[in-house]
Amino acid sequence: MATTIQRARTTAVFIDLDRTLLNHASGLALNRALITEGVLPSGRGLPGDKILYAINDHFGENLVSMGLVRAAARVAKGWSQAAVQSAGRRAAPELVTMVAPFAPQYLEAFRAAGHQMVLATTTPLDMIAPFAEAMGFDDVIATSYETDGDGRYTGRIFEGFVWGMGKLKAVRAWAAEAGVDLNESHACSDSVFDTPLLSSVGYPHAVNPDPGLSLIAAARRWPQEHWDRPPGVPSLAGFEPYHLLRPFVRPSSFPYARFDFKGLDRIPSSGPVLLASNHRSYFDVAALALVAAKLGRPVRFLGKKEIFDAPVVGLVARALGGISVDRGSGSNEALRAAEDALAAGEVVIVLPQGTIPRGEAFFDPTLHGKTGTARLAATTKATVVPIGLWGTEAVWPRSSRIPDFTKVAHPPKVSVVVGAPVPLTHRDAVADTATIMAAIAALLPAESRTRHQPTDEELARTKPPS
Repeated sequence: MATTIQRARTTAVFIDLDRTLLNHASGLALNRALITEGVLPSGRGLPGDKILYAINDHFGENLVSMGLVRAAARVAKGWSQAAVQSAGRRAAPELVTMVAPFAPQYLEAFRAAGHQMVLATTTPLDMIAPFAEAMGFDDVIATSYETDGDGRYTGRIFEGFVWGMGKLKAVRAWAAEAGVDLNESHACSDSVFDTPLLSSVGYPHAVNPDPGLSLIAAARRWPQEHWDRPPGVPSLAGFEPYHLLRPFVRPSSFPYARFDFKGLDRIPSSGPVLLASNHRSYFDVAALALVAAKLGRPVRFLGKKEIFDAPVVGLVARALGGISVDRGSGSNEALRAAEDALAAGEVVIVLPQGTIPRGEAFFDPTLHGKTGTARLAATTKATVVPIGLWGTEAVWPRSSRIPDFTKVAHPPKVSVVVGAPVPLTHRDAVADTATIMAAIAALLPAESRTRHQPTDEELARTKPPS
């Protein structure tokens, strides 16, 4: 059933809950709240709930699991509606933490386009309405349980089960009352059982689609989206390429280099983070990938286009959800993509120098950076953590097309030092950039701060191969 309110806007976006707006099924969180409120006995859940939620998490909805969901109305017979509503309010904060990282950006785009935002879910209305309110939805279409004169559930569903064709029926009834044109509206779902709803709107979105919906979306050319990661980053069974490569991203994978890491515990374990590093070699990407592998959280790499074209490390950069910067295009698309990743609470690795310094500039004790990192920090309030790299150029000098694989017997030392978060003003990008670069420079060995007159051979190693 839907809550019924009239709105002036004539278009809407209908968004499914589990595995669409949320990364996982909401059931376990809702059950914990029911137990805390005394609706369910401690240590008990609904019959078969753990199996049900595990199946939904990994494979999406199916006839068996949804049959159990429908039967939950009978299990709830005699429950106090007020107590269940209280459990819904208790569960709402936990459910907010389960929202897919990039979902808020999609929601904001829909709102900016002037659509009504409607949560359309099979989940009982009394349990999910507080979450919908917390997320700023305009309305909720959900399954309602019938109550008696004492405010207790009768064991029957009121006005139909909101699933499959039942969800479409409820949406149509809501749209007719609200004056919404479905042909100009959007619907977002992961489930093949929401195909009737998706087919009824002008703009269907298959979000994290299950196998059945993925096939239908491909056949009908519906957009397939994943709100748990940036657009364009592929996934296999919920794993990004970097998750699959991560077991192989270890120091032993690069036997022609010897790594020394310090200060990794200074990187925050949550929230948006900009890891800002100096740039000495294409091999910097490998060293930074090793840092990323130890974090256990999503990491993106913002780098110049030529890094993604480089052998070996280009693959690693792309696996890191790489954001390629094409400076010649004049586009701000890369910065916007980095902003989106940071807004989703992810880590973005950035090289403020933009490119490997050439010639005399490579030996300059003062590091010079572009203002992009400072501007990203100002707009996203991300924590900026400096990283000092040293020795990567001994493994892969700019003058070489590939790393020096011959140094296995005597591998050069690569130093990776992580510093404390950098305090910034967020008002002056030039001054903040100088602060960031000074923090990076302070992590480099003493020899980096001594002006050095390079030889012709040393200068040649800083320049691209002819």
